[in-house]
Amino acid sequence: MSLSAADLAFVRGVPMFSGLEEDQVRALLEEATLRALPEGGLLFSRGDAAGHFFLCLEGRVHLFALTAGGEQSIIEVVERGQTFAEAAIFANMRYPLNAEAMPGTRLLEIPGAPFIRRLSEVPGLVARLLASLTGWQRRLMAEIGDLKGRSPAQRLGAFLLALLQTAGAAEGGEVQLPFSKAALASRIGISPESLSRALARLKPVGVESRGRGLFVADPEALRRFCGLD
Repeated sequence: MSLSAADLAFVRGVPMFSGLEEDQVRALLEEATLRALPEGGLLFSRGDAAGHFFLCLEGRVHLFALTAGGEQSIIEVVERGQTFAEAAIFANMRYPLNAEAMPGTRLLEIPGAPFIRRLSEVPGLVARLLASLTGWQRRLMAEIGDLKGRSPAQRLGAFLLALLQTAGAAEGGEVQLPFSKAALASRIGISPESLSRALARLKPVGVESRGRGLFVADPEALRRFCGLD
């Protein structure tokens, strides 16, 4: 593997590797591979042997399950700077979900076996990795609870509020969806038809659809609607 200086600096800023010296990061990633996916594509399927985990350098990856009817249900959207599939290399060695890279994605593919062997050489990294996995599990459990306890319109509203926060637009404004509306419906656990109805229910609290974007006029009203105050 040959990381550019910019990529190496970026990797060292990722929570899993933050605080490590450059030579420690290079040792841990000695057998990692850079993967550029200009057209996207399937990375692995549920049940495949888990030999690698990944760090997203650019783009986006959808982790999804398949419904009984063969449709995708997006469980998590991995963004730039996030790692994924770490748990699989420490657990039952099978990927629990499918992973699909969006066009233009670049990944660092990290083989599990040599990475695990080198963990003992970096003080504190095991604890840091366990904290990362614990955080992922907590987010997943919180999301499952959210899906069970909120209406489709409230789920959509909470997702929009999170997008506003990420964009630094606490006072409201237009946000661009990171994926299609069909993928958004899957992401929040509803059907495309329910998404249209959810958008209609949010209109009285200042949410308007504008093509690929959504405009939020009053985040506080939306927070109250979602029960987030």
